[in-house]
Amino acid sequence: MKAEASDLQDIGRDLVKASYLKGDFVLRSGRRSNRYFDKFLFETEPALLKRIGKHLAELVPKETQRLAAPELGAVLLGGAVSMETGLPLILVRKEPKGYGTAKQLEGRLEAGEKVTVIEDVVTTGGDSLRSVQVLREAGLDVIHLVVVLDRGEGGEDNIRGAGIPYSPLFRIEDLELD
Repeated sequence: MKAEASDLQDIGRDLVKASYLKGDFVLRSGRRSNRYFDKFLFETEPALLKRIGKHLAELVPKETQRLAAPELGAVLLGGAVSMETGLPLILVRKEPKGYGTAKQLEGRLEAGEKVTVIEDVVTTGGDSLRSVQVLREAGLDVIHLVVVLDRGEGGEDNIRGAGIPYSPLFRIEDLELD
């Protein structure tokens, strides 16, 4: 167990090293922040993505039948967790595409399936909740939301308030920021 905790601490340090930026940023929520985690900087590093995917997979409930990942930020994470667990993956578009099949959900799915959503960074949880709504409207049973990093700005309360069990791999206070 100590090796796992140590590995998770190492991942946290590597996550910060790879993606933590200081400056003046506008977040997806519209809020301003002097710190930012650029998910694409940690998700595009194969060794780090693989390690994060392994630990996220451990948070996926056993009754999960399918994973879902919102575009664009969580697609690589969803793929990593899918490969780790062997569970199929649905991609959730921000809006239905305007060509071809015009789908908002990509991948095979059946109404009633139990789905765990994989997310990258949560601030208020608004984007995650929009994805959950799309999945529910398609008849899927969203049973859990797993996230790499909770910024500690209300997302957990909003997600749990919507009746969705929630597991962050890291909370902002878990990380050593300079």
